[in-house]
Amino acid sequence: MENLDLFVLRTLLDWRRAGKATLLATVTRTWGSSPRPVGSIMALCEGGAVVGSVSGGCIEDDLIHRFRDKLEDGPPQKTKYGVSADEAHRFGLPCGGTLELLLEFNPDAATLGDLVERLSAGRMVQRSTDIATGRVTLTDIAQPEALREHGGALHNAFGPEYRLLMIGAGQLTEYLATMALFSGFSVTVCDPREEYRGAWQVPGVTLTTEMPDDVVRGFRADRRTAIVALTHDPKLDDLALLEALETEAFYIGAIGSRRNQMARHARLIEHFDQTEESLAKLRGPIGIYIGSKTPAEIAVSVMAEVLAVKNGVPLPRDLAVGPAKDQLDVAPNDAAAVCFVREET
Repeated sequence: MENLDLFVLRTLLDWRRAGKATLLATVTRTWGSSPRPVGSIMALCEGGAVVGSVSGGCIEDDLIHRFRDKLEDGPPQKTKYGVSADEAHRFGLPCGGTLELLLEFNPDAATLGDLVERLSAGRMVQRSTDIATGRVTLTDIAQPEALREHGGALHNAFGPEYRLLMIGAGQLTEYLATMALFSGFSVTVCDPREEYRGAWQVPGVTLTTEMPDDVVRGFRADRRTAIVALTHDPKLDDLALLEALETEAFYIGAIGSRRNQMARHARLIEHFDQTEESLAKLRGPIGIYIGSKTPAEIAVSVMAEVLAVKNGVPLPRDLAVGPAKDQLDVAPNDAAAVCFVREET
């Protein structure tokens, strides 16, 4: 499953090439409680079909009501949605949440096609929309940039798929690969051991038989890459992790107890001239502590940590999963759906 932005843009492109009227909505600013971050996009097609999301559903419903039968050409529009204290009390929702959208009508199919082609080729692109005219320009960029409004244009960066490389093709890897695919990651699994590869059953995953350190070296990991070692075998994991630490991968981790992690650090320091500073990026035991026991539950905790790091959520390094018992618990995620109403501007 490709990342959500690329899926939205590809669907929008299909609609435009079919001659359908469409709308592209981008979250440009948020205040207080907001269910989707700045830069999130959704597309609306004539007749009411929607792909992507800018809220928990109520904004999408309002946009469908407003535009499903009257999508016409015109310059972009800004619109704001918010929750007042009175409305929050009436609906039992947290107050103070407000977000602003930029609405673009009938985006140019040729420019959309160029954007989708660049993203599909693994390039990172900044899409700049002139707010007065709707004219769009595309610029290749080297690293992610935050959405910004500057010089009368909205600049939104889009990147290729996030990638997850896992060392080892065991049962835990199958669960983690499935979750990563549904989270929009491109997944590669490396295992030179035939006895483990033979039982692999997850479609949509690239399975390779090369030695893990060679795979990591050739993977060209960047800031949208996570690398996880899951074999418990130092001969496979350690060299791969050493290669991973030389990259810009946003997440590098290895399964195992605290005792195993301490032993790994000692090996890498003694035999491979590493230091505690050079190993600082190596996470382990991996996962957010949820009292997990089964492979499926451990996979949930690991995927949660990978996503938290990807999304810039600070995590204490000692909140981990594994056989160790001396780990802290974390507060439950008190996420709630938020309803927004449009504010007249």
